[in-house]
This record gives sequence, structure tokens and C-alpha cells, in this order.
Amino acid sequence: MNFSQKDIEQFESKGIGADDVMAQLNLIAKGFPYLKLDSAASAGNGIMQVDDSSVESYSKVWDNYLKSGRSIAKFVPASGAASRMFKDLFAFLDGESDVPSSAFETGFFEGIHRFAFFPELDECCKSSEGIGADGLIALGRYKDVVSNLLKPEGLGYGQLPKGLLKFHSYRDCTRTPMEEHMAEGALYAAGSDATVKLHFTVSPEHRRMFEELAAKTSRNMAKKYGTSYEISFSEQKSSTDTVAADADNRPFRNPDGSILFRPGGHGALIENLNELDADIVFIKNIDNVVPDHLKGATVTFKKVLAGILVSVQERIFGYLRLLDSGTYSDSQIGTVSDFVRNTLFCRKKDMNSLSREEQVRWLYSKLNRPVRVCGMVQNEGEPGGGPFLAYNADGTVSLQILESSQIDMNDSAAKKMFANGTHFNPVDLVCALKDYKGQKFNLPSFVDKATGFISSKSKNGRELKALELPGLWNGAMSDWNTIFVEVPIETFNPVKTVNDLLRPQHQPA
Repeated sequence: MNFSQKDIEQFESKGIGADDVMAQLNLIAKGFPYLKLDSAASAGNGIMQVDDSSVESYSKVWDNYLKSGRSIAKFVPASGAASRMFKDLFAFLDGESDVPSSAFETGFFEGIHRFAFFPELDECCKSSEGIGADGLIALGRYKDVVSNLLKPEGLGYGQLPKGLLKFHSYRDCTRTPMEEHMAEGALYAAGSDATVKLHFTVSPEHRRMFEELAAKTSRNMAKKYGTSYEISFSEQKSSTDTVAADADNRPFRNPDGSILFRPGGHGALIENLNELDADIVFIKNIDNVVPDHLKGATVTFKKVLAGILVSVQERIFGYLRLLDSGTYSDSQIGTVSDFVRNTLFCRKKDMNSLSREEQVRWLYSKLNRPVRVCGMVQNEGEPGGGPFLAYNADGTVSLQILESSQIDMNDSAAKKMFANGTHFNPVDLVCALKDYKGQKFNLPSFVDKATGFISSKSKNGRELKALELPGLWNGAMSDWNTIFVEVPIETFNPVKTVNDLLRPQHQPA
């Protein structure tokens, strides 16, 4: 395929090479292979369970690590728009009925006073309509209330990212998810100097609003929690955008002739994570937050996950020093091999056929990688990827978080594994990003580029194929050492729709 000079200039402006565009188009044309499964991870088979005494001991391990002077950060993907949160309300606005009829619509209006944003919405209605929200509802003007909530001329909630919406009410204030993450960070991620380092990935059009909110609230939050805050922001790089294709797998072109590029999904954020200079990084979705009176379980198990991480990392570093020394016995090699197989669940089925030198090289290569400990909750029907033991390109088996799109549902055995999975991924990760010599790993080197997927979209009434990069906690971390730990369901409280804010988990004490 030949690209025009104008195409080449467009690629250069985005920091993307023509060869990369061609490679992406080829991927769209041939698709991605499904991953071969060994088994679903479960308690005792890849998922670690912790009893009360272990909870206490791992928490202490983390508390001691916090005093060590190491750099700790919290990484929160926060660039997604909240429009899907309000999908049902947008449908109501566009529908023929002027009064709520669905269970979702009636639930929204019945609970409207319990939303943290209600006072602000009420004032907005008074300003624009000359009458408050309750008055509008009494007059049957339900759509005017919703319009004042969602439209740009009102509160603009339909265009804002979740991180900037008012989620929770307190006696003296309301808080957005961004502020709740600030509070959380103070409770388990403050370093030895009592500084909480937070990094939010945001969209360019909203960055200033995030920065203004951070500047406005960080002083009060620091005073409340006895910390200081170091808050930074980054945007998804345009060089991680992916080309869109038409039905014939050719570049999808805009009316002006330019080629359409789309954000490559949250997997692109591995580049942002790679630029953080921290020993340990917590990763959690922007909408999985609760008010202070319910933070106990979250804080406890964040400490547990982090305590497990640094405990495992200490063993990994010790084994790497041993292998680097060149002085070890067969018994010691056996101990290292058992650790890789039974703690890291990284398995090579022909291990015994290798020479001792080959075994040492393989063990070293598997140990000398970034490490992540991932919380897993028991499956109660919530959407989310699942934990599996899956085959890698080199024939080894390791722990992976997979989405349904990565699994061949025409394979009855694989489909059964996915359907009967006991746990799912709530996006609750603690990551170690440096090697035993204190050097940062280059995280893009550990991405499995064959684990993206193709989705169908439309633009201006035309169908297109979109290329999604390997997900941040899926293929982008495929070649990491991984440990799955069961965490209680109380730590998972996502807000997928606006009515989720009416759940007890998001209401005041």
C-alpha cells in the first residue's frame, strides 16, 4: 500500500512511522490469535488466599516498607469520559416519553435527593429555568432536570470525566473520585516523608480542570490526613493512537482525506506508567472508590497486596543475586525452580530436559521481570476480565488476566473455563517496577503485542474496524511476574451508571 506525502506528514505529526501503520493494518486484516488456556485460576490453583494472621503480618510488612525511604506512587487512569454513566438518561432525553417509565428512570428521580451533585443541580435549575429541580419535577418537566445535569449549558456531566463528578456527600463537603483517591493514598501510600504521590492520566481537554481541583483541595486534604501531596498528570500519547480501517482493511479516511486514528485503549498507558520513577506503584480505576467510613477493607487489603509484593520481591532479588554469583548447588537451583513454579506459577513443561546452564538462564530470565500482585474477587456476576493460567508464545504457562475477547468461545473447553471461573479482576494492582540493582525496567519490552483485539465502531454513519492495543493489565503486562490474591468483594465498588451512586456503598454513614 502506498501512502501519500500528506499521509506521511500526518504520521510524522503523531510520532508514528509508516511501517507501524502498515503493521497495524495487517493486524486488523488477519486478526489476533486466541490465547490457549491451561486452566482457570482458582483458590489453590494460582489464587492465593490469606487468613487473618496473614492479613496482619503482610500489613506489618508494608508498614515497615513505608518507612524505608523507597518511592511509592499511585497511578489512576482517569481520562475516560463519563458519558456511558449516563447512557440511560441520554436515552430518556432523546425518547418520546416526557415522564420516566423504565425502572432506571424512575429509580433516578426517586433517589435524586441522595446524589451528592443534587444541591449543585438544584442551583443550576434555578439559574437556568427560574425554578429548582423539585419544582420542575412537580410540573412534569423531568427532561429539563436531566438536561441541566448532562448538557454543556448546565452542569455538563455528560461530557466530563468520572474523576471530576461529585460522587460522595460528607457533612461539610462533597468529594469527586479524584479527591477520594487522594484520601485513599494518604491511608496506605504515604512515604517515609508523609508525601503521597499521585499520578492521574487525563484527557487534554480536561487537564486544567483536574489541575485546578488538585490545587483547590490538596491543602485541606493534607491537613486532614497529616500528609503532603505530590500530584502529577499525563495524557495518552498520540503516538499510541491506532489506525482505523474500513471493511476492506484499508485506512478509514475522514471527509477531508486524512486517515482516522483512534486512541489505542488503556493499554497505551503502559507508556505513561513507564515514565513514573517509583519503586512500588498502586493501580486502581478512577470510579472504584467509597466514602471514608467504608474505606477500612480497601486500606487493609491494599496493605496486604503490597506486603505480599515486597515479600515476594525480596525473595526474587535474593535468588537473582544467587544466580548472578555463579556459585550455587543443584539443591539451590531446585529451590529457585520450585519458587518460580509454585509461587509465581510460571511453568515450563520440558524443564527437566534442559541442561543445568539452560535451566539457570531460563530461571534468571523469568525472575528478572517487573512484578505485580493483583487482587481478585469472587465472581458475583460483575463484568470484568478473569484470572487464568495461559500459554505464552515461548510455550511456558503463566498467570494472566484475560478478557472474553481473547478466548475462543467456539472452543467448548475454553468457553467452559471462562463460564465457570470463580473469580474476576476488579483492577486492583500493586506493581514493582525496578530490578534488584535499582534500575527501572523498560515496561514496553514486556508487552505481548499479539494480545490486542479488533472492535467494530462507526463514524459518520460508516462502519469501521478499530484496533485496541493489549490492555494495561492484560497483554501490556503479559510478560510480568504475577501473583493473584483473593480480596473481599467490599473492596470493589465501581460506578458504571449514575444510579450506582444510590447504592449503600456510595451513601453517607
